[in-house]
Amino acid sequence: MSLQLLIILAYFALTIAIGLYARKKTSSARSFHGAGLGVLMVVVVGVGEWLGGTSTTGISEYGFIAGLSGAWYTIANGIGVIVLALFFAKLYRSLDTVTVPGIVEKFLGVNARVVTSVLLIFVMITVGTAQVIAAGTLGVSVLGLSYETAVVILGIGFIAYTLAGGMTAIGYTNLVHLIAMYGGAVLAVVFVLADIGGLASLKSHLPAQPYFSWTGIGWSHISSWIIASVLGACTAQAGIQPILAAKDVRVAQKGAFITAFVVAPFGILTALLGMAAKVRFPELANAKLALPTLMMHLNPAVGGIVLASIMAAILSTVAPIILAAGTMFAKDLYQRLWYPEAGEKQLLLVSRISTGAAGIACLLLALLMYGSTRILDMVYFAYTIRGSLFVILLFAIYWRKTSPQGAVYAMVITAMAGFFWVFYKAKYGHFPVHPAFTETYAAVVIAVISTVVLSLITGKTAGQHNAGVATLNTASGEDR
Repeated sequence: MSLQLLIILAYFALTIAIGLYARKKTSSARSFHGAGLGVLMVVVVGVGEWLGGTSTTGISEYGFIAGLSGAWYTIANGIGVIVLALFFAKLYRSLDTVTVPGIVEKFLGVNARVVTSVLLIFVMITVGTAQVIAAGTLGVSVLGLSYETAVVILGIGFIAYTLAGGMTAIGYTNLVHLIAMYGGAVLAVVFVLADIGGLASLKSHLPAQPYFSWTGIGWSHISSWIIASVLGACTAQAGIQPILAAKDVRVAQKGAFITAFVVAPFGILTALLGMAAKVRFPELANAKLALPTLMMHLNPAVGGIVLASIMAAILSTVAPIILAAGTMFAKDLYQRLWYPEAGEKQLLLVSRISTGAAGIACLLLALLMYGSTRILDMVYFAYTIRGSLFVILLFAIYWRKTSPQGAVYAMVITAMAGFFWVFYKAKYGHFPVHPAFTETYAAVVIAVISTVVLSLITGKTAGQHNAGVATLNTASGEDR
């Protein structure tokens, strides 16, 4: 058994042990979903939403193909979290709910809450699937397992510790993951650059365009990422949940700001590693394997530590994602729609079952979808759906003529348009209308047009907007 494998297995075992320990502190649905979090817990849980397999193997894939500009993924995420902290954290907390669909209901009614929860559960499972694909890829290159076996083993592990301790388990394990991620990434850059002859060697082996250009992947791609991140951050259940669970507004906003500045620079490190992999293994056929392949050719101890940090990134994201999906099912569908009188024990049981089901769904989809698209493309399609929901929510907050019925129709139409854009590109190799008119632009434009037109057609009854507006008007005094 290789040293790299031993280090990764030890790290995986440590993660599961911490999660199981956290079970002792999780005795109610409220503690399972998160409550009374301090700044550190808000940061480590929030970072998990934004730094995952996509920020390691995903960005290194783009670094291998296009260079430094792949780092815009985490920079865009950081920008999105700052917007959330500045403009919406205080308002969201004033609405006294633990889910994004619960926020939507305050302005658009229960039907909008149900549709939003279904769409966001889909988004969470899509993003979670991307993380499991990343985990399976790591298992192939490091553990020597088949992709299917790696996905099943690693999937069962992250599902187990999330079910055991909920938000508490995620907070404890993500603190360890965050240290491992940054420590491993910095260590990897130092050793890899030394191995290939430093930055000078990197520059001599790779063309300036696109590898050393911050716009190498194109402005349409970069701006699409930024728009999707800003809009998506404001409806990201896994990222917003720790903010809603913070003990007060000050803690929520401070935690969000720190999260943004932790997330933003991370992609630069992993993009550099992807570029180094291009120099070291120029004929590598699968760019997804760039980072793990590079690590397997380092000093065994260093490579094992760095590979464990990749594992940390994946686990830190997939756990809060499946918890978010389970929370929305339990709170927005089960309790709100079907069993409003459900007690704490019943809600805790349903939360655990739905969280486990979300994890299994991610696992099964990862088995079916491996190799069908690039990891970041999967994630940003999900962000597009999430972002378009935020556009509609913005209308509900600030435009009094927004009709709940029209908004619900707009949500469905926009989601269908997003699907069409992605599948069209998959079939024909380019987007409809114009190659630069990505699914993000399409979803935002269609969300705006459909919300306005359908709201004017369907109209609204007096008082429909009152609950949300009343809360908006008093949010400035909120200090929970």
